[in-house]
Amino acid sequence: MENFDHTDCSVVVLLYNEAPAVNELYSRLVKTMGETGLDYELVFVDDGSTDNTLELLKDIAGKDSKMVIVELRRNFGQTPALAAGFDIARGRIIISMDGDLQHAPEEIPNFLEKIDAGYDVVSGWRKHRVDNLLMRKIPSRVANWLASKISGVDIHDFGTTFKAYRREVIEELNLYGEMHRFIPALLSRSGVKIIEIPIKNVVRPKGSSSYGISRTFRVAFDLITLRFLLGYITRPLHFFGRAALYCILASLLLAAYILYDKFVYNVPIFVAHGPLAGLAAILLLIGLIFIATGLIGEMISRVYFESTNKKIYSVRKVHRRETLTAD
Repeated sequence: MENFDHTDCSVVVLLYNEAPAVNELYSRLVKTMGETGLDYELVFVDDGSTDNTLELLKDIAGKDSKMVIVELRRNFGQTPALAAGFDIARGRIIISMDGDLQHAPEEIPNFLEKIDAGYDVVSGWRKHRVDNLLMRKIPSRVANWLASKISGVDIHDFGTTFKAYRREVIEELNLYGEMHRFIPALLSRSGVKIIEIPIKNVVRPKGSSSYGISRTFRVAFDLITLRFLLGYITRPLHFFGRAALYCILASLLLAAYILYDKFVYNVPIFVAHGPLAGLAAILLLIGLIFIATGLIGEMISRVYFESTNKKIYSVRKVHRRETLTAD
């Protein structure tokens, strides 16, 4: 992140082909933030839009010094776009939200109120969802329940981007893959204070959603990643070692049974138990592979924590009023 310069609040807005919503979103944000009385900035992250979203943003930014545009070179996705916005944001409080008008700027003061009450993370909760039952509601509820159980963070809605953070709790956060939805869970390892507040969930007023059923499967894989990150990132051998233990134990039990038949009943091993002997050998080999994988993971983990950070996005240019007017 850039150096803190006493900006009270940064609003990080993610946009991808949201041209129909840009002007209304900007107007509502300016009105809402003006009413808070805080020194604020608006950080609009254009995630490789192919419509005229960027042009509209530049036109507005040329007249407003509180607006910053982060132009990404291509469409990287929500997690990299959010990471880019966090790195550019300068406020002591950072609000993140989507730019499709499904997140109401008028609700930002509710988030700020909870931050002022002493919480480190305030997460939005779409308590009454208007989404499709089979495609979104049910998969979302299952995923949120699993994420809550895996992380131990008692919130109902991990998926929404509408959240508020104290600057210091996300300064050292590194986002990878599609882990933006699990930021509260990742931060819970540091003992941050997290609260959830209800937010409105409205039908997308303009444009079309890019959500597809494929995201459900990606979330499932992300949950596995989350479990590993929270429980085993610093000790991967414990994760692979458990699987190794089960495989080796099964191999030993099979071997004991085969040897018992051999020495007690004089049963020929390869005649009566050829397939079982082969399975025992395979299970033993798999167990040893798991152990080797865990040891390699331990070494990679050390490199990960000791190496310098590598960004997961590429910024083409950061636009501010002074640069736009100079052009």
